[in-house]
Amino acid sequence: MAYVVERKPLSLSERLYIPQVLAGMKTTLKHFFAPNVTMEYPEQRPAIPPGYRGVPTLVKDPHGREKCVSCQLCEFVCPPKAIRITPGEIPADAANAHVEKGPKAFDIDMLRCIYCGLCQEVCPEEAIWLQNQYSMSGYTREEMVNNKERLYELGGTLPDQHFKWDKKKAAEQRGNAHH
Repeated sequence: MAYVVERKPLSLSERLYIPQVLAGMKTTLKHFFAPNVTMEYPEQRPAIPPGYRGVPTLVKDPHGREKCVSCQLCEFVCPPKAIRITPGEIPADAANAHVEKGPKAFDIDMLRCIYCGLCQEVCPEEAIWLQNQYSMSGYTREEMVNNKERLYELGGTLPDQHFKWDKKKAAEQRGNAHH
């Protein structure tokens, strides 16, 4: 047996939706004059906490020389195998001729990188750093592979407290080749 429910007729204000429109305008005006609680990314960037591990980059020493000696430790320790290094020879007249090798090609596939930081920890020359850049995008897979030039562009130059190469070169000039 069907039961018919009587529908209560709408009042005039309910039929015109005036209370609902006014309530919506009140909410809009309240947020219009209130301080913003959201950031307008990418124009406004959040503060990055110290120790944040972002995109891995290559850095140069304060003299503008490549710090990477192509030892490939970062490539061996990388869990997702995102790093590919092709070692190259250093010409005898180059500014960093005191090292045996340098990277001919150095690629990091950012689609594979898990930002673990192992590459930075094993690098004996402190040439690879995970810096505070966290936003990377691209339209193709090839755009997400950072080559050597792009890695140096992202990394730039970091202050070096050790000046390991300068100390080694000065020791060689003093006649102490085994320093």
